[in-house]
Amino acid sequence: MPALPPPADKPQLSAPKKDTPTFSPDKVSVIFVLGGPGAGKGTQCDRLVRDYGFTHLSAGDLLREEQDREGSQFGSLIKDYIKEGTIVPMEITVQLLENAMNDDLTHKQGNGRFLIDGFPRKMDQALKFEESVCPSKFTLFFDCPEDVMQERLLNRGKTSGRADDNAESIKKRFKTFVETSMPVVEYFEKEGKVVRIPATKAPDEVYEEVKQKMGERGFEMEK
Repeated sequence: MPALPPPADKPQLSAPKKDTPTFSPDKVSVIFVLGGPGAGKGTQCDRLVRDYGFTHLSAGDLLREEQDREGSQFGSLIKDYIKEGTIVPMEITVQLLENAMNDDLTHKQGNGRFLIDGFPRKMDQALKFEESVCPSKFTLFFDCPEDVMQERLLNRGKTSGRADDNAESIKKRFKTFVETSMPVVEYFEKEGKVVRIPATKAPDEVYEEVKQKMGERGFEMEK
């Protein structure tokens, strides 16, 4: 498994430049899944895993696991970024995703279909991943108004135990998403690589539209 880049005094971490991506888009299908916090990304990803055989990789979950991993040299750094609702240096996130994809393909006999949830959250992440790991097929963007997302997150916070499911962190996460992630959506939209899904309806109704759009992009259900 590739090693993470060493920590630096500043959150500007360098990684070796690659001439070609680690994975070929002819053999590996990557779909980015974006939407504001509370847009329902995880729920829809669970259904896509069940019906289409995708491996679901959550950038946020990988970061949370790494911050709690005993001996992690990045644990405290990641924890500070998550608490403040800001974005972890891209080299850490990209490397964790590449490691997880490699593990799935080599040790779990994965089929090469990956949903990457909550990523890329900034333009530099998007460009770095496509350059060094694998070009994406498209981005599923779950479009949901802020007031709906806030209500969902506050309700989730009653039981989730997550440190960022509170009113103050939620406001920071909304602001970060609008300022940094929406430019990613707009960039891929210009390339014709965004599937925009209205996400205010009930999960079953949202998923019906997801299935229709997946079929239009050439992905058929396995069951």
